[in-house]
Amino acid sequence: MDRLAELTRYWQYFVGILALGMSVLGSAHAIIYKRDPRSALLWAGLIWMLPLVGAVLYFTLGVNRIRRRAILLRGGRQFHTVPSPPGEARSVDLPEPHLEPLLRAMNKVLSRPLVPGNRVTPLVDGDEAYPAMLEAIRTARQSITLCTYIFDRDDAGLAFAKALGEARRRGIEVRVLIDATGTRYSWPPILGELRREGVRYARFLPTFPLWRLVTMNLRNHRKILVVDGRLGFTGGLNIRIGHWRDRQPSHPVQDLHFRVEGPVVAQLQEVFTDDWQFTTGEALRGERWFPSLDPAGPVLARGIADGPDEDFEKLRWSLLSALAAARRSVRVATPYFLPEPALISALNVAALRGVSVELLLPERNNLPLLHWASRAHWWQVLERGCRLWLSPPPFDHSKLLIVDDCWSLVGSANWDPRSLRLNFELNIECYDPALAGRLNAIFDSKRARARSVTLEDVDQRSIPARFRDGIARLLTPYL
Repeated sequence: MDRLAELTRYWQYFVGILALGMSVLGSAHAIIYKRDPRSALLWAGLIWMLPLVGAVLYFTLGVNRIRRRAILLRGGRQFHTVPSPPGEARSVDLPEPHLEPLLRAMNKVLSRPLVPGNRVTPLVDGDEAYPAMLEAIRTARQSITLCTYIFDRDDAGLAFAKALGEARRRGIEVRVLIDATGTRYSWPPILGELRREGVRYARFLPTFPLWRLVTMNLRNHRKILVVDGRLGFTGGLNIRIGHWRDRQPSHPVQDLHFRVEGPVVAQLQEVFTDDWQFTTGEALRGERWFPSLDPAGPVLARGIADGPDEDFEKLRWSLLSALAAARRSVRVATPYFLPEPALISALNVAALRGVSVELLLPERNNLPLLHWASRAHWWQVLERGCRLWLSPPPFDHSKLLIVDDCWSLVGSANWDPRSLRLNFELNIECYDPALAGRLNAIFDSKRARARSVTLEDVDQRSIPARFRDGIARLLTPYL
């Protein structure tokens, strides 16, 4: 009892010493490691104004452990690479010579080579993409790899599960990788159907076990289908009935997907096999998965894998490089527009240089909170000459960047912190005026139905709406 009383008498000193030590440690960490001095100052102030509590908040929310966790999870494993095909385009005659600085920058930022001889075909909505993908699965001869974020158990998901099961029964090697969070968008999940079809699948980073809660933000947002190692599909489409607008879904969604042929398909397969080996331990190697690939078209292309691991911020640097290289036009379509200050500045600088900068966003977002936060950013680009349109319903999930009617970026990533810092994404950069022309036509058709938004429109929002949007903007790092 005497010892307990002694401890009770001095407990406040122990707490005080603990709070002082954590405050010193937390503020020192913020000052040393925070890139933004304003962020460092705010955190240091909070830590000292709220002794102990402020330090706990900082070490819980203020320390970016995302990249470290991802690298530790990867365990230093070597990524798989295939030999570059003949004619590797490290130095080539580009369709637009003024894009040579962009090529040089991308060669330094990205590990994979730009390769010639590809064909990239846009597929509008699930109406064009799903039949093409299902036909490719049905005609497979050796192997099928499929990676997706969402795989719903609905008419679309069941059609894919059945086609994959039939392929397996024909003796085709099938591997399906689904993000663990993406399996929970429908109930019951598709996993039972895949088991009944005998399809070998895996879930990327399950989050239910308590020790894995620290990885709950590390999601695989890639969309990859590769058949026989020769024919690829990638873009923005998940596997869910909402994309199949011909089927009259209750919640229709617009989107873009792409059929890919040529040497760049090996890069899509590389990304899948790395994720599969990380998840299951199985290494997919050899001719079945990586056959020799002949030229299939005129497009110079390169896969851009991005994620909070060894590929950290490669997409961010790619976007900044493309915006800096633009001379005539920049066209952006994205469902989620929450750009960081550097990207806002790059868009504005392009507009100030006389580049036509056009942004196409959905008028009605599927995530209201994110839409409010996005609206709080619009004035920052409108005031410097960028132009903005809102595409009417149904919700447009398309992701597209076109620069100078020549360079295009297509794939799974959005213009938001989750895609640029947290998710594992896959995009393809393409140099080809003909492809850019087809994408411009798609962009034009969407813009023709869209409503223009001006700086005056944004400024005329009511005070409650502006306050709501501003509060939502504060949550941008977590959206």
